[in-house]
Amino acid sequence: MSNSDAHRNANTNFAHVELLLERLRLPFLLRHLPSKLVWTTYVCINCFISIALLALLAEVSGSPFVFPSLGPTAYLFFFSPLAEVSSPRNTILGHAVGLICGYGAFWVTGMHAFSQATGQGIYWPRIFAAALALAATGALMVLFSVSHPPAGATTLIVALGILAKFQYLFVIEAAVVLLTIQAWVFNHLAGLPYPKWHTPKG
Repeated sequence: MSNSDAHRNANTNFAHVELLLERLRLPFLLRHLPSKLVWTTYVCINCFISIALLALLAEVSGSPFVFPSLGPTAYLFFFSPLAEVSSPRNTILGHAVGLICGYGAFWVTGMHAFSQATGQGIYWPRIFAAALALAATGALMVLFSVSHPPAGATTLIVALGILAKFQYLFVIEAAVVLLTIQAWVFNHLAGLPYPKWHTPKG
């Protein structure tokens, strides 16, 4: 990507922040503060709110509604919301692929317990599970055109046995759906034409 392309993409990503400030009658912020600082604050606030709500749900329900790969997903939602990898389709299906491949690899390698890896030495089932899960996830995301990089972390979380209870797969996917709904609401409040499902081809 050339410098001019990167600059154009940055301007496109920031345009919805400018529109939101106009809607809130706060355009003076752009006149008195660097645009990057305003954009930074926008991403910071939205990421905080979206993950905090899921963390609260996790605390109340006692289920893992917050897990590491939600972080990069939230970042994509608010940093480059119109990118194809940030669309609801790619996000929801990408994580679903990661969950299926992760659990499949976990099952194929004997459904090893996470605690078994605490001893010294190399634990081959976990190594093979991680490699198999990521390879399958990457291949299927390409095959089905549902690229979403954070799903690569989701598949490892499951394949390594960190969150590998079968019922947790549904909780994790539900968390992805809830985060996507939040992103849709926040981005539309910002005046951004965030897609309902798929980002139209340019």
